[in-house]
Amino acid sequence: MKKTTSRRGFLERTLAIGGGLAAPAIFPAGFLGAQAPSEKILTGHIGLGGMGTGHLNFFRKYAGALCDVDTSHLNRAARIIGRYVPKYRDFRDLLDQKNLDGVLIATPDHWHGVMAVMACEAGKDVYVQKPSSSTIEEGRAMVNAAQRCGRVMQVGSQGRSTRAAYASASYVRNGMIGRVKEVDCWHYENPVGGGKPNGPAPSNLDWNMWLGPMRYMDYNVERVHFNFRWFLEFGGGQIRDRGAHVMSCALFIMNADGQMPSYVEATGKAPDHGIWDCPTKMEIKYVFKDPDWVMYWRQPGNGHPHAPGKVHGFGSKYIGDKGNLVVGGGDGGTHAEKKAIEYKIPEGGNFPYKSPGHEQDFINAVRSRKKPIMTIEAGHAVGTLCILGNISYRLGRGLNWDAKNERVIGDEEANRLIARPNRSPWRV
Repeated sequence: MKKTTSRRGFLERTLAIGGGLAAPAIFPAGFLGAQAPSEKILTGHIGLGGMGTGHLNFFRKYAGALCDVDTSHLNRAARIIGRYVPKYRDFRDLLDQKNLDGVLIATPDHWHGVMAVMACEAGKDVYVQKPSSSTIEEGRAMVNAAQRCGRVMQVGSQGRSTRAAYASASYVRNGMIGRVKEVDCWHYENPVGGGKPNGPAPSNLDWNMWLGPMRYMDYNVERVHFNFRWFLEFGGGQIRDRGAHVMSCALFIMNADGQMPSYVEATGKAPDHGIWDCPTKMEIKYVFKDPDWVMYWRQPGNGHPHAPGKVHGFGSKYIGDKGNLVVGGGDGGTHAEKKAIEYKIPEGGNFPYKSPGHEQDFINAVRSRKKPIMTIEAGHAVGTLCILGNISYRLGRGLNWDAKNERVIGDEEANRLIARPNRSPWRV
């Protein structure tokens, strides 16, 4: 049976979405057949909050459709585009638009897996924001869908595409600090707060669709949009927000995308008030084998006041047997020490992949069918690090991780947390 993203056929699929939503906006006949100023590549944009509208700085000329459950976000994005593009409240309608080559997913994390799998099955390439998924099960489903459907999937950890990340990877991979035995990642604390009562959702927001696969709960203004990050059930705190950036750079610099830890242990301090439940303080130890090294996530860490650039609140330090290297930031504001920036790789040395810019790298991959710098396989690995850290914190014990089978060894309670029951009939 032919797979489809239509509403009627969708419930018969492996990945299903339910619930009635507003119809898409009506546009002039023949619009979809018009050639946009995009060299024939058109992108659909799902989720138009801060990051979603930020994408339009680059993708404005490629944009062929917009979608958001919040009409205020949707209308703001339409004004940025400045020309007619279809607008949708339901992302399934966007995926049914046949002339789109790719989609950008910048929704809250709990939607990433569902939407990315559906997009692959609809024949679209995917740029999905970090962290790649909210559960390890969803991340694996995304990897499988991209491979099965032959789709490009870039994860939005843009720090890898900075000049600083390339310089740092060149410096470390060519042995300038010797064998790296420890990577120290640091960040400031999670915020504490959230105390407003539940209430009715505003008329501009489809609250049921915002929740999507999550269990139903009443609307709270301190849960939606940017604030979803401060709930373990939704965003997972700084470890998944900025940690996904910092650790993406760490694995890239260490040339360790194919390596996962054998042991993860986290400790932390829960907030003492408010509804946000991510730990204010947190420390995670990741033990890697063959080669042997250790990575720490320290929140807050000691910091490194001499970190390059303006970003000192988060970053990473690479500790080798012949020296150290400090990298400030980890997202688009990544900075490297002068010695790394000025380093020239010798003939016959190790040349890391050099991205032309994260968004351009995606467009190039759509055209060439080659892998981008932050594949879904790499994104899933980073997401797994973040999720395992939170699982260890929640259970209060270390985890022995079987990376091949993606299971915690001898701990079924932990294994139940690598997936999440979704609201029927929504599932991966």
